[in-house]
Amino acid sequence: MIDFAGLKEQYKDIAAEIERAVSRVLRSGWYILGDELASFEREFSSYVGAGHGVGVNSGSDALLLALQALDIGAGDEVLTVAHTFISTADAIVRNGARPVFVDIDPDTYCIDPAQIEEKVTRRTRAIIPVHLYGHPAEMTPIVDMAKRHHLHVIEDASQAHGATYEDKRVGSIGDLGCFSFYPTKNLGAYGDGGMVVTSNGELAEKLRRLRNYGQPRKNEHVLVGANSRLDEMQAAVLRVKLRHLDRWNRRRREVADQYHARLRESGMVTPVEKQNAGHVYYLYVIRCQQRNVVQRHLSQHKIHTQIHYPVPVHKQRAYQDMGFDIHLPVTERVCHEILSLPMHPWLSEADIETITGEVVSALR
Repeated sequence: MIDFAGLKEQYKDIAAEIERAVSRVLRSGWYILGDELASFEREFSSYVGAGHGVGVNSGSDALLLALQALDIGAGDEVLTVAHTFISTADAIVRNGARPVFVDIDPDTYCIDPAQIEEKVTRRTRAIIPVHLYGHPAEMTPIVDMAKRHHLHVIEDASQAHGATYEDKRVGSIGDLGCFSFYPTKNLGAYGDGGMVVTSNGELAEKLRRLRNYGQPRKNEHVLVGANSRLDEMQAAVLRVKLRHLDRWNRRRREVADQYHARLRESGMVTPVEKQNAGHVYYLYVIRCQQRNVVQRHLSQHKIHTQIHYPVPVHKQRAYQDMGFDIHLPVTERVCHEILSLPMHPWLSEADIETITGEVVSALR
């Protein structure tokens, strides 16, 4: 079996460092809101290019708390995409606001900036562009439009650790940047985890209170908050992995280049990288009308693939029940054609040759 995400190989690569970090936490006897988290928040926010980082328990909570920090709730609208993992939209709904779905760019699968402004109403408060599959959304027109309409920009960077847009790392461009550290991500924990980054000190302080029962200090609750803290063990693991992130991302790009070269004549639509973007290939997503045929063939040859995402958010039952009767032509077309091939830094040239050979064979 050719593995999809390579997590066992990743552990072998850094096992000694991980074990030292875990032992350090165990010896400390301190597991919540300690030095490991404080250090990781500084290191990761510095890496991204933001002034502050606030570790939380998941990427989903990062989005949820980012919206809460901006006081977005009942009666408000937030523009985003339906071609994303559902937590992007769920965070909006869980805060009492309503997502307004914008169609996607057919090349990058990120939000189409040309279609955003027509969706703005007097109730619109924010935009959540998703940097999907490791490719950044087109941020300059998004930020410019947000400024014209006095809207907040929350970057969902959960799939794009280390990606760049016009020489800035994603997460540092909007008002707030939200990251997931789910284990399969380019920077993943050994469990759930997330972070919100920002260069706004007041928002950072509010987020710290929101993630910890609304407390500025023990037994003093000034906000209605939550228990949403990135723990010391995960922070220690992530500090180790952060040191390797750029190396791993470079290798992902090398794997992508090999995929590009071998699939160029296959008839598949392969990923693009816009000129002003630095893609980090969290996923390598191809498109073809015979997607299901290709996936079955690869499975028969012990090649693990996935679909991100087969049903767009506005077509999910939970959102149908909320009355989302809309048509997003590009989103709805690509969800029937996309297929994610194995992508991780430990794929060998032989693995890539096997995968691409079977992709081509499936269409004969």
